[in-house]
Amino acid sequence: TLIWNWLSFMFLRLTGLPYFRLSHTAHWNCCCFYLNRALCSSLRMNGDQKSDVYAQEKQDFVQHFSQIVRVLTEDEMEHPETGDAIARLKEVLEYNAIGGKYHQGVTVLVAFCELVEPRKQDADSLQGALTVGWCVELLQAFFLVTDDIMDSFLTRQRQLCWYQKPGVGLDAINDAILEVCIYRLLKLYCREQPYYLNLIEFFLQSSYQTEIGQTLDLITAPQGNVDLGRFTEKRYKSIVKYKTAFYSFYLPVAAAMYMAGIDGKKEHANAKKILLEMGEFFQIQDDYLDLFGDPSVTGKLGTDIQDNKCSWLVVQCLQRPTLEQHQILKESYGQKEAENVAQVKALYEELDLPAVFLQYEEDSYNHIMGLIERYAAPLPPAIFLGLACKIYKQKK
Repeated sequence: TLIWNWLSFMFLRLTGLPYFRLSHTAHWNCCCFYLNRALCSSLRMNGDQKSDVYAQEKQDFVQHFSQIVRVLTEDEMEHPETGDAIARLKEVLEYNAIGGKYHQGVTVLVAFCELVEPRKQDADSLQGALTVGWCVELLQAFFLVTDDIMDSFLTRQRQLCWYQKPGVGLDAINDAILEVCIYRLLKLYCREQPYYLNLIEFFLQSSYQTEIGQTLDLITAPQGNVDLGRFTEKRYKSIVKYKTAFYSFYLPVAAAMYMAGIDGKKEHANAKKILLEMGEFFQIQDDYLDLFGDPSVTGKLGTDIQDNKCSWLVVQCLQRPTLEQHQILKESYGQKEAENVAQVKALYEELDLPAVFLQYEEDSYNHIMGLIERYAAPLPPAIFLGLACKIYKQKK
């Protein structure tokens, strides 16, 4: 303890961070927080050179996918009546569930390992965490398959969107069977666990909230009806909260909390405060990259302007234009022609929205760091700091 106190004291002296006289456990948590925050701050200097603290967990996670496919398809592949449908399911899984960043799924595993004592992390519990992580990824895949149809996307993760594949088309709507696979997996792997009901209810709640967010998104920008008056900051934040933040950030961490036996309302409410803010940051970043990102890096061709989307960029634009600029936006937004898209992009650049985003990015990061300091305990701050590092200065 004396050696640890001396080492941590020297670290804090060298970094200029405050030193507190705390118990060994509290001191450990405090120093870990500042160490991680200092690391994240240094990583902010160059987002392209971030060290991937999830690397080993991601490798284990991806390797588990073959078992997921096998469990969902192997026994029924030769069934005389349903074999062809199961073969289709296997194809849907292997095309749509892999190739992404796996942030949500790996977060379940990372958070679980942070929350559960090492001596309790046996093979069965880790397999359960891997499987629940893949349940989150399947939910993500389900949403993206349907979202790509509604948004008329052409590519996803550097390949054709599933519905764009020859012979698929709108049959992709039925391939939302991906969502049903979640509950089959939970039954197979978690049925005997005390957290089983919590997970079932929580996945159902997350699906419902995300669909509500998708509905808000659609009715705010109905096809063929461009009404810029609908694009308020209040409506935008509601869409983001329900469509993205709940399932992308709160779901993975909360699922791990339930698996670790943490089901208190206060702990979940505090975690939600942090994670919903991260989700908003993530979506705003995604909106920015939709237009100003490199498609060869993002893996998709953005169409927010053409699709009349209530995007962060258009919401910001509407707070700044002259009457002439507002007229340009009114005439060009939601139009499919390349000339109209170019006019909107030029208007965004004229209003210096890239610089506005960079300032927002910095302010939001600092705000999230403050929330972690205030609300993370008694959960390990590393869970939240790791997520913040993953999404900050992201290029795709």
